[in-house]
Amino acid sequence: MPDTPRANDPSRTAEGSRAVDRRTVLRAAGITAGAAVATPALLGAGSASAGDDIFRHGVASGDPLPDGVLLWTRVTPTSEAAPGSGAGPRTTVAWQVATDPRFDEVVAEGGVHTGPERDHTVKVDVTGLRPAATYWYRFGVNGSWSPVGRTLTAPPADAEVASLRAGVVSCANWEAGHFAAYRLLAERTDLQLVLHLGDYLYEYEVGGYAARGQVIRPHQPEHEILSLADYRIRHGLYKTDPHLQRLHASAPWVITWDDHEIANDSWSGGAENHDPATEGSWEARKAAARRAYAEWMPVRFSADGALQRRLRFGTLAELTMLDLRSYRSEQAAGKAVDDPSRTIAGEAQMEWLKRGLSESAARWKLVGNPVMISRLDVGTLPAWLLGPLGDLIGVPQNGVAIINDQWDGYNADRNRLVRHLMSSGVENAVFLTGDIHTSWANELTTKDTGSTAAAVEFVAPSVTSDNIDDMAGAPPNSTTDAASVAIRTANPHVRWVDVDHHGYGVLDVNPDRCQMDYYFLTERADPASGSRWARGYSVSSGSTGLQRASSPVR
Repeated sequence: MPDTPRANDPSRTAEGSRAVDRRTVLRAAGITAGAAVATPALLGAGSASAGDDIFRHGVASGDPLPDGVLLWTRVTPTSEAAPGSGAGPRTTVAWQVATDPRFDEVVAEGGVHTGPERDHTVKVDVTGLRPAATYWYRFGVNGSWSPVGRTLTAPPADAEVASLRAGVVSCANWEAGHFAAYRLLAERTDLQLVLHLGDYLYEYEVGGYAARGQVIRPHQPEHEILSLADYRIRHGLYKTDPHLQRLHASAPWVITWDDHEIANDSWSGGAENHDPATEGSWEARKAAARRAYAEWMPVRFSADGALQRRLRFGTLAELTMLDLRSYRSEQAAGKAVDDPSRTIAGEAQMEWLKRGLSESAARWKLVGNPVMISRLDVGTLPAWLLGPLGDLIGVPQNGVAIINDQWDGYNADRNRLVRHLMSSGVENAVFLTGDIHTSWANELTTKDTGSTAAAVEFVAPSVTSDNIDDMAGAPPNSTTDAASVAIRTANPHVRWVDVDHHGYGVLDVNPDRCQMDYYFLTERADPASGSRWARGYSVSSGSTGLQRASSPVR
């Protein structure tokens, strides 16, 4: 897995070599000091120059800290250096960070080498920046600059912060539509973060998981991806999407993976759609997928390759990002879901999570949670709803009321976590969830706690992936009213659910309350789709009860 060591000062590069002065760096990349720069209007859009070919996959930033941020790009120095090709020359890439979009005040810069061994991707972990500040960044090769990206550093851990606002997305399937949700978030000027909660891409063959079975735009490779080259090609395709590029360039992302970054319903030792007899070693496939992910995503891994991590935003919020695929036991059904030896988080990560939640000095404890933690009792749901819901989220066909790919399939882990939240007096825990392709506002209870909630959960809709009306073959936007009644009758802790719409969320946090606003797309197949505010729910500080908002946060 490619390393992304942090610099001790802003002149250090991703490979740890000390950069020289600015003019030498620019000369090494073949860039003149007077080269044209993009304006803020061109964030992520590129300009009419050779840079469009060299930087065809855009720029990105992620995992902001008070003194720095991770920067990413991918270069195509020659035509043969396509994603997954293993070809093309090693290339020197310059990078710059400035306090203004014209780069009149460059505050950090350096150079880094990349090549086919890392699929010509570049990751630079820049430090030495000011906290709670906005910066612009760019990369350069052979006389051409990349599009300009905008990023932000986090405030100091002890700083009093008035607010934090983030876009919340998950489940973006290339074949099922266009990423208008990303464009609409990028058009906002008020986001400090983008949280992606998993299924950034999908691994299926062409037509394997499209929009109501219809391929809106075919992906590459055409087959189900298995090898390192396959995963690199699929990542490269996704990052040619102009809406995705624009959102990456507009704000830092904080990301975790779910299953489709490797294979459907994956667990530590396999996956639902991985057949060793025909598809080879699971460990080899997993290693290939993770290596490509580490290369192509603006994500900071720990020294031992772990993805789970925490980010702090002053005294206001601490964000814990979970990995719920690497350590989990194989999915089970029946009484096995109560087996205390089975785990979704892994023992070490669960202890790290509990300790972090109880020791955090931040007012809000936000948890990036790839699969729904709130329980869903489905035994009384009607057959028309249970069928598509089961296909979507893994309800066993024997009728047992368990969603075995989510926390419902790992009751002991959920019970341990909820008991810890309650016994330790942890306040203001908010779970932010993807995966289920639908929108939910839940109060987190277990059958042990009854109606007493330990936390709340906001589940974001899918960007494009099929939801209930799609899977049921029903007319668009026709199933929510009936489904909501059935689900909420059996699950009173579910305060709201919509099973029909695609879109995104906007999370707004201040010292007094945390609110999620849900926005629905007009049409996922339309790259120019608009959106509308559908609902908002908030929780007040010190409470675990959700309240419906009368309007979105402005």
